[in-house]
Amino acid sequence: MKNTTIHIILFLIVMIFSQINCFSQKTDTIVHKNGNILKGDFKKMDYGISSWKMDGMGTISVEEPFVSTIISHKQFEILLKNGRLYYSSFEASESAGEVIITEDGQKVSILIDNIVEIHPIKGNFWQRFSGNISLGGNFSKSSALTTIAFSGNLDFRNKKTTFLTDWILNLSYQNDSLITNNSEVNISYQHLFKDKWSSLVGLGRSQNLQLGIKERYNLSLGAIKDIANNTWSRFYVAAALTGITERSFDPNSASQEDVAGAIQIAYDIFKYTSPKISLKTNITYIPYFTGDSRDRVNFNLNPNISIINNNFKVGFNFYYTYDSNPPVSSLSNEDYGINLQLTYSIN
Repeated sequence: MKNTTIHIILFLIVMIFSQINCFSQKTDTIVHKNGNILKGDFKKMDYGISSWKMDGMGTISVEEPFVSTIISHKQFEILLKNGRLYYSSFEASESAGEVIITEDGQKVSILIDNIVEIHPIKGNFWQRFSGNISLGGNFSKSSALTTIAFSGNLDFRNKKTTFLTDWILNLSYQNDSLITNNSEVNISYQHLFKDKWSSLVGLGRSQNLQLGIKERYNLSLGAIKDIANNTWSRFYVAAALTGITERSFDPNSASQEDVAGAIQIAYDIFKYTSPKISLKTNITYIPYFTGDSRDRVNFNLNPNISIINNNFKVGFNFYYTYDSNPPVSSLSNEDYGINLQLTYSIN
């Protein structure tokens, strides 16, 4: 069982990494404020960092305050601090710190400092993917205990829409016997509207041995509101109505179906001055509207610091899960853990 799980994890890593080195035309230009001109492939901008791929140097990062202007014939989705979206290529501006885009056939000059995100929407298919892969583990010979932690996310962005996949797998083995299993996979679709609102459709599956959950499936419909989104942080809230189907480890228990709400508060921070640090945290409250009185709470905290370059990071993931009325087969009404992890960022 342990070897099979490790093989699956390694296979997924190889499959994803095999796509990240796709060839693309390096015809974009960034003019640095010191006068240097960088030719390469402009991949994206997030949290004040422009990702830039150059021949012989790989992917490098240029911090937003040092960008004088950008030139690219590719089409991008451009999000401003005020929530406004543009779809355009970039032309050089004579004013430092500005770019020229096209809106309804008219040339518009905007401050680079007002740009929150830039993502390609046409051209290379693989450039529209982004994500992270994290792997951690531990082994103790005295107790024959092996811990494996594998998590990540993979997002695909198109015009005004994003498809997101994330997964968490925490396993503990003792003498080749599985003693702990906390796993979760989620797939969601988001569509951006005006005034920083987005719609949300989500599908998920989870398992938690500690809480007695053998299988839990959920289908969610809701909305997301960005409260603040700038070059160093994002603060948003989400609310959804969720249908849940659940089975416990008790073979004599029937599956249970419920309707619940879900309210999530999330805050992401990114510091792009060296050393580069990111922190993502969220808390979700899930009240049940049907069945017995029940409430659940999920909390996640994930800080990382870059090493070597911006693609490789080291950090940890702390999770806490509470269930006020878990199945009778549960070992506890709460589960928590912390995992050290090495993370690689895609695109």
